[in-house]
Amino acid sequence: MNTKLTLTIQKEILEKAKEYAKDKGQSLSDLVENYFKLLTKDERKIKPKQLSPRVKRLRGILKAQSNFDYKKTLEEELRKKYEK
Repeated sequence: MNTKLTLTIQKEILEKAKEYAKDKGQSLSDLVENYFKLLTKDERKIKPKQLSPRVKRLRGILKAQSNFDYKKTLEEELRKKYEK
């Protein structure tokens, strides 16, 4: 159940927060709610419904072969990066 909340904050902060939320593809309400969740939750499990619209659009966009071993690939790429 959603409920209304009234906040009093500086105008400059509000404008910056609105722009930040817009850049992240979220509403200001979602941004505030997610922040409160972080403050009040011990365990930070992100469920698909909590993902931002931008991340939701990207999910599943890349298709890999069924035998693709991402851990092996990650290990190889990190080795290349740090062995230089």
